[in-house]
Amino acid sequence: MAVCLTPPGYGHDEPTSFVDVRLSSVGMEVELTASITDLAHDLPQVEPDMLLKPERVDAQRDALAKLVASRLRISASGSGGEALPLELKEIMPVPEKRDLRLVLGHAWAAAPETLKVEALMFPYDARHRTFVNVYNGEEILRQDIVTAENPAYEFHSTRQQGIPAVVAEFVKAGIHHIFIGPDHILFVVGLMLLGGSLGQLLKIVTAFTIAHSITLGLATFRILSPPSSLVEPVIALSIVFVGVHALFGKKKHDPRLLFAFCFGLIHGFGFASVLQEMVLPRQALGWSLFAFNAGVEIGQGCIVLTVAPLLAFVRNRSDRMADGVVTTGALAVTAAGAFWFFQRVR
Repeated sequence: MAVCLTPPGYGHDEPTSFVDVRLSSVGMEVELTASITDLAHDLPQVEPDMLLKPERVDAQRDALAKLVASRLRISASGSGGEALPLELKEIMPVPEKRDLRLVLGHAWAAAPETLKVEALMFPYDARHRTFVNVYNGEEILRQDIVTAENPAYEFHSTRQQGIPAVVAEFVKAGIHHIFIGPDHILFVVGLMLLGGSLGQLLKIVTAFTIAHSITLGLATFRILSPPSSLVEPVIALSIVFVGVHALFGKKKHDPRLLFAFCFGLIHGFGFASVLQEMVLPRQALGWSLFAFNAGVEIGQGCIVLTVAPLLAFVRNRSDRMADGVVTTGALAVTAAGAFWFFQRVR
């Protein structure tokens, strides 16, 4: 079932765009980075790859400006809700990420006290999330995530966002990320199939947590950042590995603690993808990283607290039924991992 429900691409892909708003005494500069697939969706007769060619981008300049103006609205207090006009200054293809970066600007005589940002960029996809960073000079004021459920927010143009607000936003992002990642979910489930005491399972999950926290930090701070073309197939292979072990592993020798730690290091690089893309300043990354990782752990904890009692219940009812559940689950985990592996190495 997990295989059928997974869209083409990586097991935990999510559609995202990024908006950086830089405020100054003379105006604001807004930088939007978005996927060419999302941008092309609302441009008639435009295929995504066309937007990577400068001459095609120039031909679509007016259409892109109109599209962005209709979706990205920044209004000032006392403006009656009218959006401040944003002038499109520059368009830059980013071929390595299949993105397009648009730079817009607005000049003012005096900075408004409060601003409202509306950034429901691609409503055709309800999963889409826009990460918004607001700066006053080099100081970051706010970090927010705009979704279909929360398409707008207001903020003071000089007052820095409190730490609790940053933590709350990125805890939610971490929870969301774990639940859209069937590969990470199946890896944890695969580790739990052979059962064990509560203490054993907690040690296994803790090993996975420690490992992916290490590499999540390394990747987010750009200390070590292997390409996703390598990371994602290895994540898929880790799922195959734990699935096969659940089928044939012997309970006398239980290497799951080692599996969890070693493969957790790889999964951490996968978790880092969203925070890496945001290119946040280092002073903001600390709290964002902590909160995002906490959200991942909350999501993972929900999975463990759901699956472990169910497996224990089945084992207490019937050994034969338990063996059947483990075999079926292990086969499903292995098949999903193999599917993702061949999908990701194409």
